[in-house]
Amino acid sequence: MSNDPYMARTLRENIDRLKQRADRAARDAPLGDRLAAAITRFAGSMAFVALHAVLFGGWIVWNLGWIPGLEPFDPSFVMLAMEASVEAIFLSTFVLISQNRMAAAADRRGDLDLHISLLTEHELTRLAGMIERIADRVGAGSDPEIEEIKQDVSPEQVLDALEEPGPPPSQT
Repeated sequence: MSNDPYMARTLRENIDRLKQRADRAARDAPLGDRLAAAITRFAGSMAFVALHAVLFGGWIVWNLGWIPGLEPFDPSFVMLAMEASVEAIFLSTFVLISQNRMAAAADRRGDLDLHISLLTEHELTRLAGMIERIADRVGAGSDPEIEEIKQDVSPEQVLDALEEPGPPPSQT
């Protein structure tokens, strides 16, 4: 991070606004999405792994008859397999719900990035024109590439070119 106090303050403010927005989005999410996110967070933790190691290990040890006085209740492990399969179905569904929510957020961030990039491109195009006029006034001459730089980029044309079949255009 820069020692410039303005940058530090600006960065801090931006980070705080982004955190507030993320907190608000998480808080305002539908109950099902919040539940799926909580389950997915837990299922992706070492506590989940440890819990399953203990539960499944205990189930297996019990049903192998290794614990004196405890009669096996699932000697063929059919119930264990069924329980694990049902759990896998639900866990994968919760993960997909969470991924869908994260993908939607990534799409919104991508749209924001595109809008900011287009705005920046437009502003830089305008600045290039202004710099050329200043250079003309002070007699500094003109850069031959300035005409290309002064042209606004059409996002529709760029998207159309990207969607054309075949190899991507070469960059030179």
